Amino acid sequence: MALVHKLLHGTYILRKCSKPTASLYPFLGIRFADYSSSLQKPVASPGKASSQRKTDGSLQGDHQKEGALDITSVEEKPELSFDKAIRDEVIDHFWRLKNEIVDHWIGPEGRPLHEVLLEQAKVVWQFRGKEDLDKWQVTSDKTIGGRSEVFLKMGKNNQSALLYGTLSSEVPQDGETRQSGYCTMISRIRRGAFERKIPYDWTQFNTLYLRVRGDGRPWMVNIRQDTDFVQKKNQLYSYFMFTRGGPYWQEVKIPFSKFFFSNRGRILDVQNEMIVDKIASIGFTLADKVDGPFFLEIDFIGVFTDPAHTEQIAYENSPELSPRLFK
Repeated sequence: MALVHKLLHGTYILRKCSKPTASLYPFLGIRFADYSSSLQKPVASPGKASSQRKTDGSLQGDHQKEGALDITSVEEKPELSFDKAIRDEVIDHFWRLKNEIVDHWIGPEGRPLHEVLLEQAKVVWQFRGKEDLDKWQVTSDKTIGGRSEVFLKMGKNNQSALLYGTLSSEVPQDGETRQSGYCTMISRIRRGAFERKIPYDWTQFNTLYLRVRGDGRPWMVNIRQDTDFVQKKNQLYSYFMFTRGGPYWQEVKIPFSKFFFSNRGRILDVQNEMIVDKIASIGFTLADKVDGPFFLEIDFIGVFTDPAHTEQIAYENSPELSPRLFK
């Protein structure tokens, strides 16, 4: 089956490309090169070509008289080139890298350094168009066989994002899953040139700031740090966000010191301070075990500095649980 899939995939590429080049043969193999030559149309003799043109012309005239549909010939289809697509992609990444280098010389994120140091508040995500929605992804327990559904679209007048769906805590009958019923909205990891990860640096801020409107359900706000260690990919800093319900907007302010540390959904006994110099993503999770429809409307997500808040971490650690912290 793998050989058949590879053969069909190579045939599809060769049919789409205008002319198979020699650079493709190391990837497709010699057999594909021979197969591509067999796919080419045979060259007809001049006499046969002229008679074929006359036949085609008579057929086209008959079709025009009968009012048949206009069929696009093969020659009029746009030509696709694999080499050109790769070359354009590489050039685009080099241009992005050049812009990143120029912005780095100007200052953080292309702004002067004094503006960044004096900044007291910053909007990180806002929703004013489809390109803002593309920075997010939604998922639910359907990935494990559940029945919850979640969708994301623009709100009224394209001034907010509307997260809505149906929550179902029905456990799939697979014999392995014991719990179900969650919906999640997660921001995509920011990427730079050549798909490099670019984390967010919130060192000069101490509070998360949101403007939302919900239906009274409690949500979990999750912040994930940027890490390359596989052991830390399931570690999150989380805190609860309670929506009021009703038609009015509410402003939610959560200090970073309130976020508690968890791994694979379990709150750890040893709590660590959240380091905010490398933030990968932020997410919102609904799992309150109340089946039925839900919605959450988000205007913007930002950070700001509260000079009155000086707390580093809101949770205590004992010498028995974390002796290294008390040495």
